[in-house]
Amino acid sequence: MAFHPLTIVLLLALALSGIQLSTCQVLKGKVSCLDCGGHYDYSEIKVGVKCDKVRKLATTTTQSDGSFEVKLPPGTSTAATPLICLAKLLGGPSQLYVSRQNMVSKIVQTHDSNSYTISTPLAFSSTCSAGGGKCGVSNQFGSSKTVDLPLPREWGLAPSSYYVPFIPIIGIP
Repeated sequence: MAFHPLTIVLLLALALSGIQLSTCQVLKGKVSCLDCGGHYDYSEIKVGVKCDKVRKLATTTTQSDGSFEVKLPPGTSTAATPLICLAKLLGGPSQLYVSRQNMVSKIVQTHDSNSYTISTPLAFSSTCSAGGGKCGVSNQFGSSKTVDLPLPREWGLAPSSYYVPFIPIIGIP
């Protein structure tokens, strides 16, 4: 049974049409600690990567030496438009203290066309280094204690702290 050469070409084209060449773009970087000793374990620190015009956030965790590698979200770049992405230090297994300058880094292309790296280091501190030790959340609100007015049990009402106090506003009809 002899096949016509045109039929063979069409079958070959049909078989190859389902194959999509994918170019995997990889970001490689490293996080560092500003006040840690030489044997600090950097594992399980979260790093997020967000690219312009892409909804999906790519996240990864660091290795014990602080290095990380993440595939950039698909659809991040075409040949006509440059890649605009940011890497951000998200957190770790213990409290990390990060300044705004060291928390986010722009992503730049390396000499390899499918490999990227961070332009500035992602660095953190393991202890609070702010003046006066004011690294915690400021207490802008007062105490969270509730005040229960004594209501007779016979009334069958819930404690008074469950009700929103009624504050009359004068001048509003």
